[in-house]
Amino acid sequence: MHHQEKPPEDNLTELMEFVFLGFADMPHLQWFLFGLFLIIYIIILMSNGTIFLITKMDPALQSPMYFFLANFSFLEICYVSATIPRMLMNLGTQRRRISLVACATQMCFALMFGGTECLPLAVMAYDRYVAICNPLHYPLVMNLRVCIQLVTGSWTIRIPVMIELTYQIFSLPFCGSKQINHFFCDIPPILKLTCGDTFVNETLVYIVAVLFVVVPFLLILGSYSKIISIILKLPSDTSRAKAFSTCSSHLMVVLLFFGSAIITYLRPNTSHSEETDKVLSLFYTILTPMFNPMIYSLRNKDVIMALRKLLSK
Repeated sequence: MHHQEKPPEDNLTELMEFVFLGFADMPHLQWFLFGLFLIIYIIILMSNGTIFLITKMDPALQSPMYFFLANFSFLEICYVSATIPRMLMNLGTQRRRISLVACATQMCFALMFGGTECLPLAVMAYDRYVAICNPLHYPLVMNLRVCIQLVTGSWTIRIPVMIELTYQIFSLPFCGSKQINHFFCDIPPILKLTCGDTFVNETLVYIVAVLFVVVPFLLILGSYSKIISIILKLPSDTSRAKAFSTCSSHLMVVLLFFGSAIITYLRPNTSHSEETDKVLSLFYTILTPMFNPMIYSLRNKDVIMALRKLLSK
C-alpha cells in the first residue's frame, strides 16, 4: 500500500514558524517595555471594564448612547487581548517565535475586533445625529430593539469577511525571511514575507479597508457635519457648549483611531515603512484603547457621577 508523500512546500507550511522582531533593536529596554505595556494593558482592562460595569449598573446611564459605549468598551478589551498578551510574552521570555497557525489566528481576531470598532463608532455618530438633529423622534428611532440590531450587525457583518481575508493571505507561499518586523501579525508585514504575485491580495485588502474603514469614516463625517450645522443654529451659548461637549469626545476618538488605521492600510505598498507601521500600530492597538475611557469619562458629567457613586459604595 503506497502512501502519497506530501510535497515539500506542504511540509514547510505545516512546520513553519515566524519570528517577531518587535522591539529587538532595543535590547536594553526589553524589561522596561514589558513593564510599560503590562501597566498599559492593566489600565485598558480596568478602565474599559469600569465603563462597561457602570453603564450596566447605573440607572442614569441606560440611554442608547451608553448602551453603545458599553459595547465599544467591551470591544476594546477584546481587541487589545488579541495582541498585547502575546507581545508581553515575547518581551518577558524573549522567545519571539510564533507558528503559522497561531499567527493566522492572531491576525484574524485582531482584524475582526479592530475592524468591528469602525462600525460601532459610526453607529455612535448616528446616535448623536438623531439625538441632536431629531430629538423628538429620538426615543422612537433609537429604541432598544434598534440598538440591539445595530450592535449585533456590527459584530457579525465583519466576521466572515475577516476570516476569508486571513485565509487568502495565509494561502500565499512564504519564502525567504521568516522575520516579522512587527509586534503582532498584521497584514503589511506578513504580505512582505510572501512570494509570488500579491496583487489580488493587496486589492482585497484595499477593498475591505474602504468598505469597513473609509465608508464608516465618511458616514461619521456626514453625521457630524449635520450635527455642527444644527448646533451653530442653537439660540444660546449654553446649548451650543453642551451639544459640542457631548460630541467632541467622540470626535477625538474617531480622529485618533481612523487617522492611524487609514494611513496604515491605505498607503501605497511602495511607501510602507516598517518602523512607521509599528508606530502607527501602537496608536490604534494600544494608545487609542487606553485613551478612550479617559476621553469619555473625563469629558462626561454623567459618567463621572456614576463613577463617584460606584466608588462611594
